[in-house]
Amino acid sequence: MLERLNQTLEHIEGRLDREIDVTELARIAATSEYHLRRMFSALAGMPLSEYIRRRRLTVAGAEVLTGREPLLDIAVRYGYGSGEAFARAFRAVHGVGPGEARRTGAALVSQARLAFRLTIEGSSSMRYRVVDKPDFTVVGLKTRVPLVHTGPNQAIIDFVSGIDREILGSLEKLADQEPQGIVSVCDDLDPSRAEGTELDYYQAVITSAPAPEGTAVLPVPAGTWAVFTTSGPVPQAIQELWRDVFTEWFPANPYRSRPGPEILRTRLSQDKTEAEAELWLPVEREQG
Repeated sequence: MLERLNQTLEHIEGRLDREIDVTELARIAATSEYHLRRMFSALAGMPLSEYIRRRRLTVAGAEVLTGREPLLDIAVRYGYGSGEAFARAFRAVHGVGPGEARRTGAALVSQARLAFRLTIEGSSSMRYRVVDKPDFTVVGLKTRVPLVHTGPNQAIIDFVSGIDREILGSLEKLADQEPQGIVSVCDDLDPSRAEGTELDYYQAVITSAPAPEGTAVLPVPAGTWAVFTTSGPVPQAIQELWRDVFTEWFPANPYRSRPGPEILRTRLSQDKTEAEAELWLPVEREQG
């Protein structure tokens, strides 16, 4: 898998001055576009689209400083429809506009080329199981929140703390299948999975019972799920589990992620600083 990802990076590098088709990148990586985006984000620490943008503007920045071509020609070569659009993107990465950079010879920001390498740790093992689950329904309370990769998500904390305990108690009685009890469900994430993009967040149960009035309902079709367990400090243990799934488990196993909600069942310690967690991710077997 890592070899194919590196072939994908080579393809990107050869097309920085042309349109880059993510469908073609997924073909080179021998996986789905959805899984490629998620895998890349977990491994690289940035969305695929952000890496491409930064590499383009790194190469374009070098051409700006040489002073051989009009700025508009450089802008068009790297996919910007106007000098203004190029200047905005250039400033967002380099902290200075292209015209000023050329006049003053300003220091620019360079996004290094990525290459993925396998590091053997061997110090821990990941606990997981694979479950084929019939269709089910998520029933609960829903809000829209920003994606946070590291540290507490205050929008989720505020939403959950504002829910009446009696409502949660009534919901919990409807749970009649795995994962049992009140669960956190994330759905409709932006494909880039960039920090700050929004997603649907549910405090809910997995049930076959009719949904009470005023609750949100998310039907989920039958499919295969990989179920991972962890324990440790909140929220680090859960965020590190999600990272390790994509950086360690997927590259080592014949599965890829597929579209669908992510489900987290958490049981907090009495002082709420530690947790036992079970993460359900929709997966499918890699072809071939």
